[in-house]
Amino acid sequence: MKGLCYQLIENILGAFKGRNVFFHIAAVILTAVIVLSGFDWWYFTHAHGSAASVYLWPAVALGGIIPIFTPLGFFIGGKLRKSVSLMNTGYALGQSAFLGLLLSSVYKAFTGRVPPMHHMLATAIDISHEFQFGFMRGGVFWGWPSSHTTVAFATMCTLMTLYPKRVGIRIAATCYALYVGFGVSMGIHWFSEFIAGMLIGSAIGISVGRSFLQRLNRGSAVA
Repeated sequence: MKGLCYQLIENILGAFKGRNVFFHIAAVILTAVIVLSGFDWWYFTHAHGSAASVYLWPAVALGGIIPIFTPLGFFIGGKLRKSVSLMNTGYALGQSAFLGLLLSSVYKAFTGRVPPMHHMLATAIDISHEFQFGFMRGGVFWGWPSSHTTVAFATMCTLMTLYPKRVGIRIAATCYALYVGFGVSMGIHWFSEFIAGMLIGSAIGISVGRSFLQRLNRGSAVA
């Protein structure tokens, strides 16, 4: 548990410090552009129910399961092989997934974005502009940004930061994150929520990844 909470507060703040703050700013700006240009609604009406959405729908389930079992897999593998590096990776992935869910939920609590899933039958009415700014006006289960995507990109960037020279890991992590992001954007989220989750998750993953890489290099990455 100590490893999972390593520099937790510092890593939360780190997701908003330095260059990482521009990921959050870009998420807001790009969301405004995508919504106001009408692309969010256009994408939804064309992507929902398309042939591609059939193959991408499992992303909703995978985006909830993989962030739980992957950190456990790294940690257990590290225990069995007595690998400090693998256990450190397990802790890092667990923390980045947790922070991705936490920060995306905080954003949702204040933005109250109305999700497309609530209006599947009203496809003739553009409801992509509907936000309910305030506190808990729209809950934290739906809305801006996509938690699935935020968590997926947070864990992806954490892995890429910890293993900068492992091409296979980088490719697999990128494919997974994009699959989840595009998958949820074709059903339970707007496209702009996918883009926002990608950017915010990247900031979280970079912060956590750098922190745990330093932990490993200092030789303090113990169970």
